[in-house]
Amino acid sequence: MDQDGALQEAVEGVNGTRGDFLRKTALGGGAILGGGALMGALPSVALGATPSSDVAILNFALTLEYLEAAFYTEAVQKGALTGEAARFAAVTGNHERAHVAFLKKALGRSAVKKPRFDFKGTTADQAKFLATATVLEDTGVMAYSGQGPLLKTKAIVAAALSILTVEARHAAWVRDIRGNGGAPSPAPRAFDQAKSKRQILAAVKATGFIVG
Repeated sequence: MDQDGALQEAVEGVNGTRGDFLRKTALGGGAILGGGALMGALPSVALGATPSSDVAILNFALTLEYLEAAFYTEAVQKGALTGEAARFAAVTGNHERAHVAFLKKALGRSAVKKPRFDFKGTTADQAKFLATATVLEDTGVMAYSGQGPLLKTKAIVAAALSILTVEARHAAWVRDIRGNGGAPSPAPRAFDQAKSKRQILAAVKATGFIVG
């Protein structure tokens, strides 16, 4: 399976529908994450202080973060990674699990449930893991860039920007690890392209990683 090519094609050329993935994210949207200091500044979703469109974005973000957190957690548990790849998986996994915890706390009872995943062997092979991580991180960055401007709550926008930069660092880090294999530069362009909600949904659906 050409994991890198297949996933990258899904990200770059998406024409699918929202399908099951949209149903699992309930309302759809973009991505928003944050740290402990930012949590205190966020309005209470449970009390109805947050616009429904922002709640939708939070839930879409939570589903993406469920996926990433599960991917890195499983990769570490499989024990197939070595060197910098193993360190990347451990550190990034900690970040993604923190993102999940933040979003679940912010959303409270409004949070969507964690889906079931099948990573199709990409977590048990270092080359496939790195190729898949590259596309997942790039997809996350494009999701934040595309949906962040649609957020209406200033505190959530601030949290989104703080995490967008971290996701971009993840993307650059994994590309740097793959550098000896001829992977693209960690910073190949002066400007990044955002992706729409539909494009992100179709790209994730095309991976087949979400199975229930």
